Amino acid sequence: MAGAALLVLAGLLLRTRADLGVMTDLTLGFGQALDHCREESGLTQEKMEEFFHFWSEDFKLEARELGCALRCMSAHFNLITDVNSMHHANAEKFVKSFPNGEVLAEQLIGFLHECERRHHAEADACFRVLHMAACFRDACRHARLAPTMEMLLAEFIMQAET
Repeated sequence: MAGAALLVLAGLLLRTRADLGVMTDLTLGFGQALDHCREESGLTQEKMEEFFHFWSEDFKLEARELGCALRCMSAHFNLITDVNSMHHANAEKFVKSFPNGEVLAEQLIGFLHECERRHHAEADACFRVLHMAACFRDACRHARLAPTMEMLLAEFIMQAET
């Protein structure tokens, strides 16, 4: 009986690590559009550096220009439509484009859809995306899917060395 419980626990730990790996890849992949969107969004170097803290517990998503940058980054990957709503099919393809992304695609798109529903009335597109991003981040944290800063930095360094 204890052996079976140990196997279940080991399976859950492996899945959690795999899920965090997907989220790390997804975060860094999405972040590749940041340089492209810097000027359009009016981001200072300081604000760009804040993106590294996106998943941190104490990081507040408040600055409108961060929302504008996230909106631009989403448009860069064709994740939003011409009317600034999420393109669900493209978002799902984007998530699935990462190794093991299919494991989390349905859950993440569900989070995004719910966050979009909650903030659809926001008139300012940059603030709407900013609030959706905060909602998405909170949902991922609650589901224990938020990658740690250490994971992101390690992967970032590995990618830079290749």
